[in-house]
Amino acid sequence: MENEAPKPVRRGRRRSDPELPVTNDRPAMRAEMREEDPRIAAARRAKEIMGHVDDVAPGIDEFRAPRAPDGWTYEWKRHTILNQEDPAYRSQLERTGWEPVPANRHKDMMAAGYKGGTIERKGMILMQRPQEITDHFRNLDRRAAKDQVRIKEGQLNSAPQGQFERDHEQARAKINKSFEPMPIPKD
Repeated sequence: MENEAPKPVRRGRRRSDPELPVTNDRPAMRAEMREEDPRIAAARRAKEIMGHVDDVAPGIDEFRAPRAPDGWTYEWKRHTILNQEDPAYRSQLERTGWEPVPANRHKDMMAAGYKGGTIERKGMILMQRPQEITDHFRNLDRRAAKDQVRIKEGQLNSAPQGQFERDHEQARAKINKSFEPMPIPKD
């Protein structure tokens, strides 16, 4: 026995002791693979898809914004152009009160399982700001538009020095300020 070579040491998996009882306390490593009835699987998948089909049907405005909570306004704003963000534009939006609408507020607007925090479509992002701020900016825009019309009317109805005055009713420029359809002249 002195001349016997030492037994090689095996590494890796240990064999269980044959004297210990065998137990199956561990859960199975993978779930049993049963094939689901194809009709049931198709009905389940159709139900998932039908939840989003109305948003992509032809003739439906995909940029229709949901109703904003009281005191807020929603608008779609540019997020990317050719997959590139514009940090200066984003900063301008933030300075004027716009912030992204949280995606978890309108889960029906995004695909099931969406992990993002904002609502985005085709380079646009749904944003919100307080109604009071939106009203303020709309009043500023309205005032600027009225000022432009008033200035242009003054230019049209004034005459340079040394030319005939345009004080007479027939000499005044005729400016239509209504929002009616324009008449189409016939040949």
